[in-house]
Amino acid sequence: MIVSMTGFGSCKKETGTFSIQVEVKTVNHRFSEFSFRMPRYLLKAEDKFKKALGRHIRRGRAEVHISVDGEGPSVRALQVDWNLLDEYYQFVTEAGAKYGFNAMEAFKHALGREEFLHIEERESGNEEIEAIILEAIDEAGASVKQMRLAEGVALKNDLSANLAGFQTIAAELAEYAPSVIEQYRARLSKRMAELLDGEVDESRIFAEAALFADKSDIHEELERLKSHVCQFNCILDETEPVGRKLDFLVQEMNREVNTIGSKSNDSRISERVVLMKSLLEKLKEQIQNIE
Repeated sequence: MIVSMTGFGSCKKETGTFSIQVEVKTVNHRFSEFSFRMPRYLLKAEDKFKKALGRHIRRGRAEVHISVDGEGPSVRALQVDWNLLDEYYQFVTEAGAKYGFNAMEAFKHALGREEFLHIEERESGNEEIEAIILEAIDEAGASVKQMRLAEGVALKNDLSANLAGFQTIAAELAEYAPSVIEQYRARLSKRMAELLDGEVDESRIFAEAALFADKSDIHEELERLKSHVCQFNCILDETEPVGRKLDFLVQEMNREVNTIGSKSNDSRISERVVLMKSLLEKLKEQIQNIE
C-alpha cells in the first residue's frame, strides 16, 4: 500500500463553554516527527496527543495546531502569604506604639501589595478538555490519512509507469548486448585485414574478442536489475510503510546501471543507460514522499 506523506486534516469541537480547533499538516521526513502548537496548560498531555496521532501517521513530519477559545480551563483564586502578613502587622503595631502613628492605617496600605497577596489562575477541568482534544486529533488524523491514501494511489500509478519504462529499456539491453561482441569481432577482423594485407590471425581475433566480451559483459547486472524490478513490484502491494525499502532498492538499481555504463563502449547502450538513470531519478523523487 502506497501512502503519501503529504496531507491535511482538521476538526472542530464545541461545548457550552469553549471551542476547540485541531489542524494537522503533514510533509515528508525521514522519520516520524510531530510538532505541536497549543496553550501551555496542555503541554503535559503532549505525549497522549502524539500517541493518538501516531495511530494514523507512521512516517513524516506532522505540524499540529490546537486552539482553545472561550472560557477555558482555569479558575481564579486569591493567594495570601499569611505568615509574612502577620510579621508585617506585628512590625507596624510596634512601630506605631514607638513612633506614635496609626498602626492600622499603615497596615491597610500593605494589603494591596503583591508581596502579601495576589490573584492566581489555577487549572480546572483539564481532563474534560484533553478528552475532547483527543477525539478531535483522532478525527483530524483520520482525515489526513484519507488524503495521504488518495495521493498514494496517484503515486503508485506514476511509480508503476516509470518502472515499466525502466523494465522495457532493460529488456532492450538484454536483447541487444550480445550483438555488441559480434560487432566488435567484425570490426577487429576488418581492421586487421586492412593492416596485414588481407592476412587475418583468427586465433588472435578470437582472443581479443573473448577479452572484450569479458570486460563488457553486462549479463549479471541485467539479471540483478530484473530481480530488483520484481522486488519493487512486490513491495508496492505491501500493507506496511514501504518508503525506506523502495529508497534502498532504487539505490541498488542505480548501482547496477552505473556498472553497466562503466562497461559500455557502445553508443546504443550508453544512450539507454542515460534513459534508465533518468527514470531512476524520477522514481527516487517520488519515493521521497512515500510513507
